[in-house]
Amino acid sequence: MNNTKPKVHVFWYVQLLLIVSLTAACLMASRESIQRLQASVLGEPTVPTVNFRQFEAIRITPFYDDPRVVSDQQLAEVLNRIRPVFADKELSPNHVEHALRAWGIDAEFQDPRAMSGERMFEFLTDHGRYLASWGNDTVPLLVQEGDGVRVRWGRDHGASVHHDHLMACLTEAGARLDDPVYTAQRNDMTIQDVLQESLRDFRLDERETEWSTMAFGLWLAPSGIKSWKTRDGRVLTFDDLAHRLLRGHQRYGVCSGTHRVYSMMVLIRLDDDFQILSPPVRNEVYAHLEFVRDQITQSQFDNGRWPPNWYEGRKAIEEPSDEEEYRSVIATGHHLEWLAIAPEDLHPPQEMIYKASDWIIKTTLSQPSETISRNFTFYSHVGNALCLWRKTRPADFWKTWQKTHPFVPAADTAETDKPGTEESGADKPGTDKPGVDKPGTEEPGTEESNETTTDDPQRSAAPDSPQD
Repeated sequence: MNNTKPKVHVFWYVQLLLIVSLTAACLMASRESIQRLQASVLGEPTVPTVNFRQFEAIRITPFYDDPRVVSDQQLAEVLNRIRPVFADKELSPNHVEHALRAWGIDAEFQDPRAMSGERMFEFLTDHGRYLASWGNDTVPLLVQEGDGVRVRWGRDHGASVHHDHLMACLTEAGARLDDPVYTAQRNDMTIQDVLQESLRDFRLDERETEWSTMAFGLWLAPSGIKSWKTRDGRVLTFDDLAHRLLRGHQRYGVCSGTHRVYSMMVLIRLDDDFQILSPPVRNEVYAHLEFVRDQITQSQFDNGRWPPNWYEGRKAIEEPSDEEEYRSVIATGHHLEWLAIAPEDLHPPQEMIYKASDWIIKTTLSQPSETISRNFTFYSHVGNALCLWRKTRPADFWKTWQKTHPFVPAADTAETDKPGTEESGADKPGTDKPGVDKPGTEEPGTEESNETTTDDPQRSAAPDSPQD
């Protein structure tokens, strides 16, 4: 009896020492070490953490500053139409993603109704800001996934529409990996946790890979990372992403297939500096872009617009579709966007670019304010494309423009205290009065493809609808 009690004490002392040691080891262990432990004990797959060299993503800079494409005055008028003035209640993540991507985190406006870049960033990365717009009963936009953060996406009310679209928009807007992210459960997460989860969660058979390609490339390439492992253990490379973008008919993909083209051009630009593609795959991608150049050379209408079936070349003109005009806005604006970051040998004749920009500017400025609000996502690409052709960013241009064209509050506040009201001093061509936008409460959607590449309904987009 006397010898048993000390042995019990020793046993529990040893157990306590073991627990303390394990706890200390876990606290000191790297995330990758913890994942290996989980794989060993729980049978979960090991997913290495990608180690980035820098906290800022690379920016793809445009090649040109051509006032013949768009003058300062025209650019100011177009940007004035796409200022991020949104209703606070049930604010669309899709609206904000597009606005932030175009304007950037550093965007500031004299108009107090316009969301600054910082406010847009906070809405997308702070669960509290999201709740303030959507209410306490809403499903979070940011979902905690172990030590990562997943973005809720799809056709659910209040979700981001496309997979990795939010991550891509944050990246192009100038987010840093160490910028904070606040979920419903934790307040110590960062943009890096969102990116790491995107890398782990990505699947090559997804329907839409355009935004994943952009986000991954702009972060991984400057860090010298050319491959990574997904949650299911598959090792992926940029060659894999390129082949996925090349696969399938050109009509497949978001916005009449134009996002695929932009993502391919991003890969080529990144390969120029960081050699992320193998030479044979680069040649494949470049040859495809040459083919796209030839198609849009043949498919442009006399007025300068490119139709949504631009990929049919001459047939698109000979047998014109009866699509609504906004689909030509999509095609023309998106083509001007990728052409601005493309070398001249991938351009159609220069006169075609001038005709396309002339048509898209006149069309944008002649639209009723309700149309701009309802199709904000499409017109945000127009503003971004035109800025690229002047080798500037909307935030930089607008900051300078506001110095000599200060915001003047509208006299009729009852009418103008609404999304998109234009009071910057930029006159409208073809009208005597500045336009006044009406509230845009309709959810911009997704110009989806018809291609089905996975059985997972979450990763298969809904049927076609007038959304981006």
